[in-house]
Amino acid sequence: MTTETLSAPLVVEFPFTRSLGPVQSAFLTGLRERTVLGVRATDGTVLVPPVEYDPATAEELRELVQVAETGTVTTWAWNPHPTAKHPLDRPFAWVLVRLDGAGSSLLHVLDAPSAAAVSTGMRVRVRWAAERTGAITDIACFEPYDGAPGDVPRDHSGDFADAVSLVTLPARLDYTYSPGRAQTAHLQALGERRIVGERCPECHKVYVPPRGACPTCGVPTGERVEVGPKGTITTYCVVNIKAKGLDIEVPYVYAHIALDGAGLALHGRVAGIPYDQVRMGMRVEPVWKEGQRWPDHYRPTGEPDADYDTYKELV
Repeated sequence: MTTETLSAPLVVEFPFTRSLGPVQSAFLTGLRERTVLGVRATDGTVLVPPVEYDPATAEELRELVQVAETGTVTTWAWNPHPTAKHPLDRPFAWVLVRLDGAGSSLLHVLDAPSAAAVSTGMRVRVRWAAERTGAITDIACFEPYDGAPGDVPRDHSGDFADAVSLVTLPARLDYTYSPGRAQTAHLQALGERRIVGERCPECHKVYVPPRGACPTCGVPTGERVEVGPKGTITTYCVVNIKAKGLDIEVPYVYAHIALDGAGLALHGRVAGIPYDQVRMGMRVEPVWKEGQRWPDHYRPTGEPDADYDTYKELV
């Protein structure tokens, strides 16, 4: 029987917070103060945006240099259809701009009326954002400029009051995911509270979730095999850091569970038992919540622990 392959939109999104070293801290704080800083490389080239290590020699770089707000477009690409996440809500050009006094180019956007108004070699200047927080978006965009070049580069201490030391960057990926024939059958079986894998015709391992091909033998898999639902904990970890948006109290246990009849272990949360009583070899079974298409967690079955020799190849 032919099964229609599933597909669905998927969004992976999370905030990424990182600390800044002295160079990046000075650069972002400088943008907040309408000051563009670069760093002098070992060959004397001023790099904007600044880097912490020389790209040619890998030496640490700390000599900060202020460059002009004006510069020259070195290359560009027109974007006729901006999205909600883009810096401008109208068509614009992506540009690489070599600011006056710099020896490298900065990627940003150029506010221009049309693609015909953009050219390599055109002169531009920074348009500062009205509200600045210490981010690359403090440069709202570049705009065409026909005035005199900016000041020559000059050394800068990098000292600012209330310097930016941390940044939180939103990471987001939108795409349509299609699990393929094998995983479609697996997902549909989960909706029926069954766990289905596929057996390799050569090594005879049963892969759960199935992948459509054996990663060891490199041959297609087609024979569907129902496994479990019970299984054995082969190894586990105790999670002590609460994940944002996940309504699970810490500490909790996340384990590798070898389902009966499967040729490798899968991931699952273990509940229904104190975290410090979970152990290798413990026998567990899946628990489905009402209306949920996949196991919410695994709980102890009360059976005797499995002998290590029965699951040692799956640890």
